Amino acid sequence: MGRKRSNNEDEERENEEEKPIKKMKENNEGRESMRPSMIKNKEKRSAVHAKLKHQKKLDKRKKAKAREAAEKKALELGEEPPPKMVPRTIENTRELDETICRPDDEELFAGNDVDEFSAILRKERDPKILITTSRYNSTRGPAFISDLISVIPNAHYYKRGTYDLKKIVQYANEKEFSSIIVVHTNRREPDALLIIGLPDGPTAHFKLSKLMLRKDIKNHGKPTSHKPELVLTNFTTRLGHRVGRMIQSLFPQDPEFRGRRVVTFHNQRDFIFFRHHRYIFETKEGKQTESKGKKSKDAKNPQERTIARLQECGPRFTLKLISLQHGTFDTQGGEYEWVHKPEMDTSRRRFFL
Repeated sequence: MGRKRSNNEDEERENEEEKPIKKMKENNEGRESMRPSMIKNKEKRSAVHAKLKHQKKLDKRKKAKAREAAEKKALELGEEPPPKMVPRTIENTRELDETICRPDDEELFAGNDVDEFSAILRKERDPKILITTSRYNSTRGPAFISDLISVIPNAHYYKRGTYDLKKIVQYANEKEFSSIIVVHTNRREPDALLIIGLPDGPTAHFKLSKLMLRKDIKNHGKPTSHKPELVLTNFTTRLGHRVGRMIQSLFPQDPEFRGRRVVTFHNQRDFIFFRHHRYIFETKEGKQTESKGKKSKDAKNPQERTIARLQECGPRFTLKLISLQHGTFDTQGGEYEWVHKPEMDTSRRRFFL
């Protein structure tokens, strides 16, 4: 005789039937949340990555169109458009620094009138630069110096020989030089710059990296002998202001605009990027849009427009300040205004220049 099925047996049977359905749902959810890097098959991985990238691009375009429509609607209604989104960068989220220069800082301007560079920057004295090398230099050292001489007007190269740097400073003071630049080489590659202000200092030690000589730059230009324009950007703190004035004192303060030369020192995250350009004005004919079967009346006289472009002259390198010392070069008894230490690099958002 057949017996009646108990309620416990019916529940167990229903649970067994539901188990595969639950597994399928879990697998589908896992596939949706799976990242492309978790897919082992290369073709499937690239296809999923391309699909995600395309979807991200469509979403970005959709947001941009919605933002443009909102701005247009606000202008039509005479209202203020919605504020633009500002991306978060390391520069605009930097740590607050009390030494940042303000435009109304009277103490800063008073100090500028009596510092070591005021005579040159007020055109009371012309800059005269002595450039030399370390005792053991390589072929790239003099090649870099020849490029520097073409960049800095009134710069003169003297061989180092076996002379101590203090004797060179004494000789440069007697010959009325305003600054000394020492190019240090290591393993046949220039790796440091030492800039000494005369007669009373200061002395700045820079680490030199990513050097590219003029001959290594593709389609480089040949600079003329005109005095260049100088551009210094983003030297915002007291230390950066002092370093910027020291760099400024290496160049004449009356640029010759006819030469169309520009020398740039751009500070970004305490790295000073050097570039040397020559700007060129070119005249080009504007494109004429003609309808099919009809010729425009102005086809014989096409419109001309003037275009400005930059041509890099070289060299190209990056500087990072290691130390700033009071007075001329003195490794034993010299007092330092600022020295870079490893414990200063605890935060990516702390800058000193």
